Amino acid sequence: MALINLFTASDAAPFAWSLVLAGAVVVLSIVPLGAARSQADFTMADMGAPRAMFDRLPAWGQRASWAHQNSFEAFSLHAPAALLALIAALHTGPLPAIAIGAALLQPLLRFLYIGAYVGNVPPLRGLCWASALFCSGLLYVEGLRALIRA
Repeated sequence: MALINLFTASDAAPFAWSLVLAGAVVVLSIVPLGAARSQADFTMADMGAPRAMFDRLPAWGQRASWAHQNSFEAFSLHAPAALLALIAALHTGPLPAIAIGAALLQPLLRFLYIGAYVGNVPPLRGLCWASALFCSGLLYVEGLRALIRA
């Protein structure tokens, strides 16, 4: 199977896209942190110990740093779930619509989470965090269910 088919014409396409989009969210999480570092007069000397400048960041920049770190944690939970669902879809056929929805919703929720974290909106941040975690959990369940039935 050509790699392009994985993203277009297969039952696994939503899960491949979920993996790519979740990775893109991790990369995009550096944008607000970079903006905060520029406000904190980031210099090349700070490259020796970039975390040491944390106290110089504005409050929103500190939250951006935490959101960026949390993005890696969330990706490390979501990536195996998306891969499991992708493999299950390739071997058993289409997964239920709820799994497809969860796969595509998780990166969006994580993107909103970063905005809510940086913007200091705790209820929305908590809702996005819990919902995205639920989406990843659902992918584990549906992927395992499909492979066990096969």
